[in-house]
Amino acid sequence: MKALQFAVNVPQWLALKALGFLNRRLFYQGPLATIKLAERPEPELPSPRWVKIKTLMCGFCASDLNLIFLKDSPTASPFTSFPCVLGHEVCGEIVAAGSEVQEFQPGDVVTVAPHLNCTAREIEPECPACRTGRAGHCQNFAQGRLAPGMFIGICRDTGGGFAPYFVAHQSQVFRLPPGLPPETGAMTEPAAVALQAVLDNQPEPGEDILIIGGGVIGGLIVQAIRALEIDCRITVAEPSAFHAELARNAGADQVITDGNLIGRTVQITGAARYKPLIGRDILMGGYKKIFDVVASSPTLNAAMRCLAVGGTLSIVGIGHDVKLDLTPTWLKLQTLKGAFAYGYLNRNGERIHTFQLALELIAAGKIKLSGLVTHRFALEDYSQMIETNLAKPRHQAIKTVVTFL
Repeated sequence: MKALQFAVNVPQWLALKALGFLNRRLFYQGPLATIKLAERPEPELPSPRWVKIKTLMCGFCASDLNLIFLKDSPTASPFTSFPCVLGHEVCGEIVAAGSEVQEFQPGDVVTVAPHLNCTAREIEPECPACRTGRAGHCQNFAQGRLAPGMFIGICRDTGGGFAPYFVAHQSQVFRLPPGLPPETGAMTEPAAVALQAVLDNQPEPGEDILIIGGGVIGGLIVQAIRALEIDCRITVAEPSAFHAELARNAGADQVITDGNLIGRTVQITGAARYKPLIGRDILMGGYKKIFDVVASSPTLNAAMRCLAVGGTLSIVGIGHDVKLDLTPTWLKLQTLKGAFAYGYLNRNGERIHTFQLALELIAAGKIKLSGLVTHRFALEDYSQMIETNLAKPRHQAIKTVVTFL
C-alpha cells in the first residue's frame, strides 16, 4: 500500500537545518525530504486484542507540520520510531478484529484515541500515569511489545492515518454515534484535546479568560467552554481576520486582532498597568485563566504579563527553545501548566474517556464540527496540503484532511 512515511537521521537533520531556510520545500520534496510516499505492507495485528482499520479520513495536525519541518524538540525523539506513517486524527472502518476483541467487529465506523500507553503495549502493572487514567502521559512509550512511539502516527509498528490501513488496540477505539459523518470522526481527536485542556484548567463562573490563537484548537476551546455551560467571559487573541471571525462564531465575547494584548487586557479586565525601566509593561489584575495555543516566546511572555495573581497559564501549543522572563511567575504566584492529550474522568460516579464526552457533546450539537473541514486532499497531493497549511488565512483553511472516500 502507498503511505506517507516520515523518517529523519542526524546528517539529514543537520543539512535541513542549514539549507531549509533557503527553500522550505526541501523539507517535503527532493532527496532531503523528511516525508515521502512509500510502498509499505499492510500492518498486521500485534496481538488478539487489536483491530485493523481501513482509513476513511485523517486530519492534518499542526504537530504533523512541525514534525515535517523539524520544529519539534529532539527531547521527544526517544518516544518516536522511524520510519513511521504519519496521521493520528483518524476515522475509519474496522476490517479485522483479533480473537479477544469483544466490543467491536468488522464494519464498525470508529475514531481512535491514538496514544500507545501501557494497555496498548500490554505492560503490567500499569505505570502511575496510566493508573490515574492519563494514557497520554504514560511512562512506557518506549517499552513493551511495540516500537517506541507516543501515539499512532509516530510508531513504526502501528502505521497511521495517512495510509489506507492502520492498527489500533481495542482500548483506543470509539464507535461513532449513528448519523455522524467521517469528518466528525477525524475531528474528534482535536475536540478531545480542547475539551481536556478546559477540564484541566476549568474557568470559574464570572471569570475573564484568554485564549491565545484562534485556529482549530483555539476555536474548539471556546466551544468546549460553552458546551460545558461555564458562564465566563472569553477573549481570543488572533491576528488573522479570517480566524478571528471563526472565534467569534464559536462563542468568544471579545477578539483581539491588533496585537495590543496588554492594552486591550486593561480595557477588558480593568487591570492596572505598570511600566518597567526597560522592557514590556506588566499588569496587576488581568485574566485568571489563559490558554496559549501558540506557545512561542512572544505569546508566553505576553500571557504571563496579562495573567492575574494566582492565575494559571495552560500551555496547549507545543513549542520549544522558548526564552521566558520568569518575573511574573513569582511576582504574581502564577502556575504554568502543561496541557496535552486526554484521559479518563469521573462523571456522576462513572469513569468515562474524554473521547466519549466529546462524542456525546458533538452528537448533541453542543460542539459543532460541521464546516471546520475546509479542504480535502488525496494522499498523493500531500505537498499541496502542506502548502495550504503554510498559508491558512490566504486559503481560508481551517482543517485540512486526507480522504480515502
